[in-house]
Amino acid sequence: SFKLLGFLDVGSVPCARESVLYGSLGSFVVGLGHFLATSRVRRSCDFAVGGFICTMLGYWFYCRYNLAQHRIRQRMLKEGMRNKILFEGSSLDPERKQTGNERSDS
Repeated sequence: SFKLLGFLDVGSVPCARESVLYGSLGSFVVGLGHFLATSRVRRSCDFAVGGFICTMLGYWFYCRYNLAQHRIRQRMLKEGMRNKILFEGSSLDPERKQTGNERSDS
């Protein structure tokens, strides 16, 4: 595993690896673009660092938001499957066709 800054384990933290990779790509693009536009090396390096931070944080929040949405959908599906198994064949089963006698009992 790779530890970023000595404490962030990039392999085990969700979205960390992709954030670092996209951040480095963003830093390269922003730094090179600024250098080609201005030919100022020091200022281009500053822009590259800023591009890394912005791209990494932007993708981090995007990825974590999608991960949270995915976990919510998984939890809802799990609950739905549990209810399907629990209510299957009972009078509370929404897919079961009720007869006339069962309707009058309710």
